Amino acid sequence: MKQSSASLPDVLAGPILRRALPDRLVIWLVGSRPLDLTLTLHVDDAESPSQRFALDSSLCRRIPVGEHAWLHLIDVPLTAPLPYERPIGYDLRVAEETADATQGIADWAPHLLYDDADRPCFVLRSRFDLLLHGSCRKPHHPSEDGLVRADEHVAASRNSFERMPAALLLTGDQIYADDVAGPMLVAIHALIQRLGLFGECVQGAVVEDADSLYTHPDTYYRREHLLPAFEANDKLRERFFGGVRKPVFTTSSAHNHLITLAEVMAMYLLTWSPTPWSLIEIKRPALDDSLAETFDAEASIIAAFREGLPLAARVMAHLPTLMIFDDHDITDDWNLSAAWEETAYGHPFSRRIIGNALLGYLLCQGWGNDPDAFRSLWPTLTALFEQRDLEGRLDCRTQDALIERLHDFDHWHYQLPSTPPLVVLDTRTQRWRSERHRHHPSGLMDWEALSELQQTLLGQHSVIIVSPAPMFGVKLIEGIQRLFTLAGKPLLVDAENWMAHRGAASVMLNIFRHTRTPGNYVILSGDVHYSFVYDIEVRHRQRGPRLWQITSSGLKNEFPTRLLDVLDRLNRWLYAPASPLNWFTKRRPMHIRPRYPQGASHGERLWNQAGIGLVTLDAQGRPASIAQLGVDGSTTYFLEDD
Repeated sequence: MKQSSASLPDVLAGPILRRALPDRLVIWLVGSRPLDLTLTLHVDDAESPSQRFALDSSLCRRIPVGEHAWLHLIDVPLTAPLPYERPIGYDLRVAEETADATQGIADWAPHLLYDDADRPCFVLRSRFDLLLHGSCRKPHHPSEDGLVRADEHVAASRNSFERMPAALLLTGDQIYADDVAGPMLVAIHALIQRLGLFGECVQGAVVEDADSLYTHPDTYYRREHLLPAFEANDKLRERFFGGVRKPVFTTSSAHNHLITLAEVMAMYLLTWSPTPWSLIEIKRPALDDSLAETFDAEASIIAAFREGLPLAARVMAHLPTLMIFDDHDITDDWNLSAAWEETAYGHPFSRRIIGNALLGYLLCQGWGNDPDAFRSLWPTLTALFEQRDLEGRLDCRTQDALIERLHDFDHWHYQLPSTPPLVVLDTRTQRWRSERHRHHPSGLMDWEALSELQQTLLGQHSVIIVSPAPMFGVKLIEGIQRLFTLAGKPLLVDAENWMAHRGAASVMLNIFRHTRTPGNYVILSGDVHYSFVYDIEVRHRQRGPRLWQITSSGLKNEFPTRLLDVLDRLNRWLYAPASPLNWFTKRRPMHIRPRYPQGASHGERLWNQAGIGLVTLDAQGRPASIAQLGVDGSTTYFLEDD
């Protein structure tokens, strides 16, 4: 039975502080009804008066995604610029429906406040010289949460603005739409029911609509059976629901793959906020003994994840938080090759699965990075949520039309006018497809996108680049990926890296060698579920550019320990600086020196612990300190080899 809004809290998730500049403030929030909001800004400076904004429709888009779930996309231009290097408190006051009164964040989300504070605050840094960054936050991975560790760092730093990070960069896999624990999926369906998240039709599957999907006997752990039993769908089953064992990396488990937009939206709410969990009850569905055992094991991990959510939400309310997708935000191996795209986009069911995840990304992640980029989509998007059918479901044709536009959309990447400039790459939707071998991995960016990147970089002294996948990875693992690609099995080893496509690799390396592009590149990456740092120089160039590949992964994910130890050791043996094997790699024009994690034994270069990266830059935009903040409370610095 669906609830009335009177029995629900006004705010379900947020605020999450997104793009924050002296002349603009962007905030994401979800309410159980369209909220009458007032934003107040309080600068810790007697010379700067407080600012107050009534958030009408020109400053806040209110989008219903359910009967009792409304996105509030807040975008406020500031005529009186906010100062740098000063704590700026903010509050969002909600007008009550039944009384002439308002409540602030301290009333409706006290978990977002530190002990002695009456409101959240942030600091605008004049330089992007201190950054937290991480990727790969899988709720049911058996580790603590790197965002909780980030909150600990902010709690210890917030009274010294020079120690406050300029931003929190989430560099991919903020959710795992393709790998969902059974208890999480049960929670998703309970939340859909409680909030009345909108249903939809489903084409190309055994079920015809969302309600039938949620109640189908195969909806938990067996979603591959929902496809029609035709031989033509065998590849589709393997692509989305196959559980393919991967001999180098990990075991993929997509049997609970998210399908509907309501499921995607509920996943975001449950991943980013503790409040929705208080509205639902999780009951184990009817499962056989083996799956029941799996469910119970996952339930204990999800319970621990839930306990850390107040702290994870708090850090995102205090730091400008910028994001970019990687494959698990949508589906595993998303756009890996031309053959993958033909299979996935050639079937209405999988096309809808991908489209719903991409729409959820737009609403919950992409918009806050750069609201201006999505203006052309708003008429169709608004129509989708306003023009529902007689049963309250999303209109199928409007939904498909919007998904078609999202598949063709080419501005997911973005920049920030920071110092140094922040350039965030889209390495998923503008790929350089192999024309000769459809099954070979595509380049992570095509020629046009790389040319645009070069134009962006011209004339800059230093730059921070976010590339979800490392531009410079572990040579041995890249070599193994190449062998599996040559054998026609790139899917088995996630064979997508910058060096896997000759054209993309060559153009990228030429950009670095160009005389008018920056002298200092800091490249922040994730994806691989371990952390490492490379110092890189271009060979045969005096005063050539310096590059630093800094990889932090994962926030809540880790690589199989024994396997990583073996790969790390073999990589050091086979690709030592004097090894002739280096001359057979595409990056031979580069001199690459790995750093070693402080306290590592046996010459280790790859660090395998959930946590979050912390990078400090000097006045020239070069790393002065590179560390990994572990979920166990440790701080591990990456040191140059003497």
